[in-house]
Amino acid sequence: MSADFLFELGTEELPPKALKTLMNALREGIAGGLDAQDLDYDVIHAYASPRRLAVLVKELAEQTPVKEVVTYGPPAKIAFDQDGNPTKAAEAFASKNGLSVSELTTENDGKADKLVARSKAGGQAVVELLGDIVNDALAKLPIAKRMRWGASRTEFVRPAHWLVMLYGDEIIDAEVLGLRANRCTRGHRFHYNHELDLFNPSDYLEKLASTGYVLADMDARRDLIREQVDAEAKKVGGTAVIDDDLLDEVTALVEWPVALLGNFEKRFLNVPAEALIASMKEHQKYFHLVDAQGRLMPHFITVANIESDDPEQVIDGNERVIRPRLSDAAFFFDTDLKHTLESRREQLKPIVFQKQLGSVFEKTERIAALAKQIAAQLGADETLAERAGTLCKSDLVTEMVLEFDNMQGIAGYYYARNDGENEEVAQAMQEQYLPKFAGDALPETTTGAIIALADRLDTITGIFGIGQVPTGSKDPFALRRASLGVLRILVEKQLDLDLMQLLIAAHSQLPLRGNDPVADVTKVLDYMLERFRAWYEDAGIPVEVFLAVSARKVSNPLDIDQRVKAVHEFYQLPQAQALAAANKRVANILAKSGAPTGALDPALLQESAEKALTEAVQTKAKVVEPLFAKRAYTEALTQLADLQEPVDAFFDQVMVNAEDEQLRNNRLALLQQLGDLFLAVADISLLAPAKG
Repeated sequence: MSADFLFELGTEELPPKALKTLMNALREGIAGGLDAQDLDYDVIHAYASPRRLAVLVKELAEQTPVKEVVTYGPPAKIAFDQDGNPTKAAEAFASKNGLSVSELTTENDGKADKLVARSKAGGQAVVELLGDIVNDALAKLPIAKRMRWGASRTEFVRPAHWLVMLYGDEIIDAEVLGLRANRCTRGHRFHYNHELDLFNPSDYLEKLASTGYVLADMDARRDLIREQVDAEAKKVGGTAVIDDDLLDEVTALVEWPVALLGNFEKRFLNVPAEALIASMKEHQKYFHLVDAQGRLMPHFITVANIESDDPEQVIDGNERVIRPRLSDAAFFFDTDLKHTLESRREQLKPIVFQKQLGSVFEKTERIAALAKQIAAQLGADETLAERAGTLCKSDLVTEMVLEFDNMQGIAGYYYARNDGENEEVAQAMQEQYLPKFAGDALPETTTGAIIALADRLDTITGIFGIGQVPTGSKDPFALRRASLGVLRILVEKQLDLDLMQLLIAAHSQLPLRGNDPVADVTKVLDYMLERFRAWYEDAGIPVEVFLAVSARKVSNPLDIDQRVKAVHEFYQLPQAQALAAANKRVANILAKSGAPTGALDPALLQESAEKALTEAVQTKAKVVEPLFAKRAYTEALTQLADLQEPVDAFFDQVMVNAEDEQLRNNRLALLQQLGDLFLAVADISLLAPAKG
């Protein structure tokens, strides 16, 4: 037998940004509680709106399954005396299991005959369990800060006002957060602010929607909002830009969504679109519209939580609210345009970047100098790079950025263009912060990429230099993200730069005293290159491939990436494992015997196998050396894969550690040549599986 189970908790308005997380966590918590009791059910749905969290379990079993429990007791020879009478051990075992001795049986557990108690477990009514399951699930919700209300010491994310718990058409006798369960939910705060009786869990969604003006299904509500917003945008020939996070937040703010189209004055379009969008999106939760060319339109869409008899009044109210906010943005923009980015540099001097590393002004001086050096290495415009580095933080003290912190960099772009700066310098103002997160876009301009590198390298070397190395749980300066940003720019922008040299250049400018620069820079380099490990694991490249390249201590990220990809392709060749094992054997032999004394002497070659290997190695060397020179590592390793056969023959037929010293050294010299060919790319021996 089974029936549907409905739980609904009514509250004050729940935090919108947390609503989806709370809903999903509640579903998982209740599902976990049911599973822990081995209760069968068909499917479990979770619902949420600003004033409610709910879970509907379809076809929930009415009781826990009945199982036979077999408990083994003391051995029979201990349980009974010589006359066959039960001992105290038998009586104690029977008492512990709630049975008489006569109800016990004797069975063999595979080792000895033992007393056995057989009993039934389970069969507990589900209605007796649901109160505890729900309370446990609520207690485990990810709530950062719980609150109390009234005289009660009960705590939850918001005050709770009503509780519905139905199993079939019966009310469950349970208490949750100080509330007794009943069948009364409540409708929309404005459209139907009354109690609404539910007689069956399956009626929940339909009755709330048709009578209570509440769409409790969050996914359905989200889809409806998207549909309404798109329809409103089409009325003015535009396209609504629907950000998923904003859509989730708006969905969590309304129970009965009604999308409405509003307008603002076209004069505001002279303000950077990003500032207008930030104002509409962050402060008012409006969706903005763009035309066919992607340009911002003088319209917005708001989602009301009420179906008004006079929607024009609602629209007018929203237009009156947004107008002063856009006016503020316009005022900040116009005010900022009166001062150049260059003139604002003095304002950066009192702003501390880090007390041991100086002010933001001093940081820009370091960025500019480092950017000029990077540009010189790349053959880029040094003047543009230095200028962009000098101005890159000036917008931090503008009115626009002080009001809208997400305009950092973007405001700099507009102000640089207004100041008549070179277009690439202006672009660098916003590109310096790219990439902001995993998968984000990279700087498009060379100058932007240079400033992005210089800024991050200055931060990383500086923070390491003052001893604030990131730990597993603490990375206050986001050095992991900065390191990955540097690697992505160097690799994906194909910038052929040595990271060690860049770090040395960055370190040389820092106001550090008494530090060991080599130790500092080596530590930073190792930390940054270690980020590659997870990078390649995410790309499906085995860690041993990265370790094989890492062993060569290359410090050019682009070169490292080319090697890793080449070794990964080599790793998949049929010859790879045999050659990896051979390289491991070569490394072990050379480690034990020491480096060969002298060059390979062809006159000392005796065995046909060593002559064949020598010829093969020397032939391949001529082929791969030019390939190494141009970093055609994949092609080079593919060529070296042909060495498997002569290498196998050599180890099968030739005694390396010959008694004759000259002969032994000559063979070691041959192995040295063989190993060096592969080591030009990576330590292939690390691809060989470890012996277990």
